[in-house]
Amino acid sequence: MGAPLKADPGAVPSVPAGSDEGRLVRAGGNGGVSRLRIALLILLPSALLFVSLFVGRYPMSPLTCAKVLLAPVIPIEHTWDPTLDSVIWDIRVWRALLAMMIGAGLSISGASFQGMFQNPLVSPDILGVSAAAGFGACVAILLSGSEGTIQASAFLFGLIGVAATYLLGRVYRTAPVLMLVLSGIICGSVFSAFISITKIVADPLSRLPAITFWLMGSLSSVSSSDVLTTGPPIIAGSAGLVLLSWRINLLSMGDEEARSLGARTELLKAAIIVCCTIITASAVCVAGIVGWVGLVIPHIGRMVVGPNHRALLPASMAIGAAYLLLIDNLARTAAPIEIPLGILTAIIGAPFFGYLLRKTKGAWK
Repeated sequence: MGAPLKADPGAVPSVPAGSDEGRLVRAGGNGGVSRLRIALLILLPSALLFVSLFVGRYPMSPLTCAKVLLAPVIPIEHTWDPTLDSVIWDIRVWRALLAMMIGAGLSISGASFQGMFQNPLVSPDILGVSAAAGFGACVAILLSGSEGTIQASAFLFGLIGVAATYLLGRVYRTAPVLMLVLSGIICGSVFSAFISITKIVADPLSRLPAITFWLMGSLSSVSSSDVLTTGPPIIAGSAGLVLLSWRINLLSMGDEEARSLGARTELLKAAIIVCCTIITASAVCVAGIVGWVGLVIPHIGRMVVGPNHRALLPASMAIGAAYLLLIDNLARTAAPIEIPLGILTAIIGAPFFGYLLRKTKGAWK
């Protein structure tokens, strides 16, 4: 008798073509999504990006905005106020780009975690990264750190928090889904308690307001340097998740089913957690804690393109980018003072999530 055959982890598993597993694993290309939907998913964030550049406290016409954008490329007579160049190129472009990257990153992280944990109620902060990063930022603010120090501290503590969760959730060299969730709840609660301690000891006239406002989330002080430092990690993590998209389809069937189809589940989980942690920690360190995006947007993506992660992950990125960009526009225009992002995402996201639950009647797959 010959040697037993071993499953190739990199090969597409052989499954019945008519089964649910076959439809998920064998789906290729755009996952069966119509070209019209693909075009809309591309045009929606692009159109909102252009709108964001001429909407704000310093308004301008769309035509003037287009001229300012095209002036560096083609010769156009400079008939507008020179201040508009600074408003668009120094402030609004970078803020809009960062809002899109954060929205896309949180959305693809939420969709990946929901597939990995097989749970529609999972969000990117399920493993405690947001609470840990928030504590790191609070410590830096408490110690009178600069903006760069605050971001570095938040990012570092976010990684530490997820590492602690993963190590706590490992049982006999494995990390069962339930253990990861419970460990994330534990670590998140601990770091939330640490945040409360920093609030208690903070100076109520200066440090406490800064901590409170940072935790509510905002993009009011972003610059080109923020995009250049946090953009690459978000893009890299998102690219890694897209490359793992069909393998996330396997995890969404369950660990035993995925292993029977040749997937190395523990290594795959670790890779997904690393990518999602890098994305979420990068987003939190520059924008604060922005909730509901990674929870709600993947549900909308499933309604648009279905559960196949090859189509769901890119769709979630497009919808998430447009959503957070819209929220940021409301944050800076809806009131005389800028509204924190975390408030708006909760006010809009929670009721809309309730509507989705009613509409889908709790169905997920």
